[in-house]
Amino acid sequence: MELTKRDVLGRYRGASFGLLWSLISPFLMLMVYSFAFGFVMRARWPQMQQHDTHYSIILFVGLIVHGFFAECLNRSPNLITTNANFVKRVIFPLEILPWSMMLSALFHTLMNFVVFLALHLILDHTLTWTTVLLPVVMLPLVILAMGVSWLLAALGVYMRDIGQITGVLATAMLFLSTAMFPIDALPHRYQWLLRLNPLTFIIDQARAVTLWGHMPNWGGLAVYTVCSVLIFMGGFAVFSLTRRGFADVI
Repeated sequence: MELTKRDVLGRYRGASFGLLWSLISPFLMLMVYSFAFGFVMRARWPQMQQHDTHYSIILFVGLIVHGFFAECLNRSPNLITTNANFVKRVIFPLEILPWSMMLSALFHTLMNFVVFLALHLILDHTLTWTTVLLPVVMLPLVILAMGVSWLLAALGVYMRDIGQITGVLATAMLFLSTAMFPIDALPHRYQWLLRLNPLTFIIDQARAVTLWGHMPNWGGLAVYTVCSVLIFMGGFAVFSLTRRGFADVI
């Protein structure tokens, strides 16, 4: 927890508004994307009229889910190399570094969710009780992100170019998901591209519980969780096998 606290506070050290930027940043980001996709490109969801939901709120749910995974994806490859002093301490458990980073990402996700709740009340004048199920929907993605973080943290020590690839991958995962537009907006023959994206299912389920008042797809979440656990275990196994060489490479 101390590492997570230091990570969160260090990000805003010296800034005039300090931790308030964790609330201001998502709001500014939402304004930009809402203008670009809601006003200029006029993206629409079929549920907008039925549930009287503002486009910005629908968009924000997708950005929150993507933002969490993208932060883990972008920071993981440099996690060990930027903490070289810990590598040389034999007794320090290096495997907790990805945990610290992920908890920091979850903190920012929570701040984004606070902004979401406020905007949802202001713009749509409603909240659904199924919103309390959002942590259940996000849990499989958290497990997946942890496994990917261990894997990328280990590989990033030996292949420094991975950090350049993950930035492009994170952007691709945003635009090849249902974060910006509904899957029905694509011709049927291209929809498989969005379905292959691990964020698409979680984004759709997050919207179902926070906006439409639906119960999650329990069967789909169960399958997703099993796959996430396998990646979690695989990522930790790779990290454990390769950590012996970290000090030699760094």
